[in-house]
Amino acid sequence: MDSRVSSSRSSHPYILLRFIKMVETLFEDIFTVTQKDPDGKKFDRVNRIEARSEQFDMFMLLDINTEIYPMRVKEKFMMVLASTLNLDGTPDTGYFIQGNKKSLADKFEYVMHGKLYRISEEGSGKHVKADIFVSFGGLLMQLRGDPSIAANFELDQKLFILIRKV
Repeated sequence: MDSRVSSSRSSHPYILLRFIKMVETLFEDIFTVTQKDPDGKKFDRVNRIEARSEQFDMFMLLDINTEIYPMRVKEKFMMVLASTLNLDGTPDTGYFIQGNKKSLADKFEYVMHGKLYRISEEGSGKHVKADIFVSFGGLLMQLRGDPSIAANFELDQKLFILIRKV
């Protein structure tokens, strides 16, 4: 196992959240996997997980390539959505340049890049919930919860999802 991964797993998740605050992120929270493949297994290397967040009580459905990043029910992970991986907050160029430049991805174990393709609201009054839908190259995410969180996002926005088990 890479020593960077094992040492980063031992650090406290809220300390890492403070580090992330140096970079502008759109959403971050600790989630617990509540269910795996709720509608049955559809693909060999992909699981759809249901998860619930601790701080904002958000519900998430997320497709994960479990061949490279296995996840189990009751496992906790930190999830961050960001528009750039650059630590100084500069916009992402869309090109990967290999080198020693530090990035937000260095503190995470699983990173995907995708596009927000739908934002919707359901319910009325104080029971209204907002949904954001993102496709990461065909792996889908639905994030549902407080409409004020959805206000941070725009249709067709490019996003990075960063995940790290805690």
